[in-house]
Amino acid sequence: MSTTAYIDESAGSDSTGAGSFKTPYQSLGFAVFSQPDAEKYLIRKDAKGEYTEPTQSAMKKAKKTAEGIEKKRKKAEEANEKGKAKDAEEKEKRERALEESKKIVLVEDASLPAAIRAKITQLSDHVSKRVRVFGWVHRLRDQKGIIFIVLRDGTGFLQAVLSGRTAQTYEALTLNLESSVELVGTLQPVPEGKNAPGGFELVVDFWRVLGGSPGAEEAFTNRLNEKSDPSILADLRHLVLRGEVSSSVLRLRSHLLQAFRTSLTSHNLLEVTPPCLVQTQVEGGATLFKLDYYGQSAFLTQSSQLYLETCLPSLGDVFCVQESFRAENSHTRRHLSEFTHLEGELAFITFEDLMDHIETIICETVDILLTDPVSSQLIKSLNPNFVAPTRPFTRISYKEAIEWLNKHGIRHPLEDEDGNVVKGKDDEPIMVDHQVGDDIAEAAERQMTDIIGKPVFLYGFPRSLKAFYMKSMPPVEGDDRVYTESCDLLIPGVGEIVGGSMRISDMEELVAAYKHEGIDAEPYYWFTDQRKYGTCEHGGYGLGVERLLAWLAARHTVRECSLYPRWPGRATP
Repeated sequence: MSTTAYIDESAGSDSTGAGSFKTPYQSLGFAVFSQPDAEKYLIRKDAKGEYTEPTQSAMKKAKKTAEGIEKKRKKAEEANEKGKAKDAEEKEKRERALEESKKIVLVEDASLPAAIRAKITQLSDHVSKRVRVFGWVHRLRDQKGIIFIVLRDGTGFLQAVLSGRTAQTYEALTLNLESSVELVGTLQPVPEGKNAPGGFELVVDFWRVLGGSPGAEEAFTNRLNEKSDPSILADLRHLVLRGEVSSSVLRLRSHLLQAFRTSLTSHNLLEVTPPCLVQTQVEGGATLFKLDYYGQSAFLTQSSQLYLETCLPSLGDVFCVQESFRAENSHTRRHLSEFTHLEGELAFITFEDLMDHIETIICETVDILLTDPVSSQLIKSLNPNFVAPTRPFTRISYKEAIEWLNKHGIRHPLEDEDGNVVKGKDDEPIMVDHQVGDDIAEAAERQMTDIIGKPVFLYGFPRSLKAFYMKSMPPVEGDDRVYTESCDLLIPGVGEIVGGSMRISDMEELVAAYKHEGIDAEPYYWFTDQRKYGTCEHGGYGLGVERLLAWLAARHTVRECSLYPRWPGRATP
């Protein structure tokens, strides 16, 4: 049976072609190599041309090409065989080494000085001494039989060196990242020209594995790496926390909370701990998480504000650091369903006093962080371009903000009566100017703040946009709207981080506010009593810790600023 090899120089393929009329090769040389016994070769320049037999010179050139391909094939085959032989040799060599390594048993030398047990952060006091440290293998490198380990214990990082017998044990040859180990040895300065965390390294004379970590498919780096999908990162949050960036953010969070407490207590605010299980709303019933509490209806708190107000007559100005919960189906980068809420309440103040206080606490807290060498280094590593805010903060009224947005061409989507976005041509939202009475959207608010480029107090919001308990501003002639003594502190890159207001101090006005919002006053009897037994002018605020941390650490989303973030659809791990 005669065979014909077809070659189409424009539409054929040397990698997938079979030399048939339907699947031709692309080059004559490859056709000769693939089908050297073909009775006929037919070639064309493009799919529109006719197949013709190649010239003698073309065939001569094609045969040389085929010979070259054959040589390359044989060379590759030989290299492959050598590679397999080398791999087999290496495997055999490693297996022999592993078997030999099982005979080496390390025993701590009792004749050496007793090792001082210490955390990595304490090691600077023990240079040139024998120390004992515990931790996890953060990095691992084998260099010509010398094993370098970067150990992590939560307080810092330490380079350790295993050589000689310590690097020849079975545990040394099978050690994997994230194994927990005990290392004993002499702490020495790093040799000149070399670098290591802290400027010293541990020369190990005894060590052991306390908890191994798997390799192969279950290896830490196979389960988690910088290219992992966000959903995988969320599922493996417990492993993500071991990373340097994530742990630095959480470490900075700890320093931030300490700094806040230092600043607040220096201004004579006392920390209290309100309940999380409540039977009253603060920020509107639509965002409550409801639950059954021994047969009664109860909720997870939206805010501890009402309870803080009850503390003023007995404890004076107070604050709390408490979890708050909002059942908003919001997936923005600054929203969480559970967040850490730093709230303060102050008595016998004015609205100006309140904004001055918030400004002071923010600036003092940042100053404390930047003064402390540890927290300042964390900020520098996470956010090299961070600049402390300068005082005073810009203050813009709500009405001025509406004018500013329209002047700068920042518009918002038109909504119908049900709150649905109205769309026009090409299914794009219809954009309109802002009007007094509009709730300024997060995007517009953040855009304005980013353009201004520094912290901004937005104040004096219409009552229709704010909570029932907020105190009204005096009426403005020619404006029938009622505005509140309320404020939001906006930070570039994040948006709102603080919301505050003066509270209604008159009992009749508060009762009227209950009725206006359709709230049953009975469950609030204890809150109403604050106006009955010695009322006073007072105000307070709530600060989102994760949002402020996102600003300090230059994180794109507040989800990176929580230990185990919760948002709609995510309550694991």
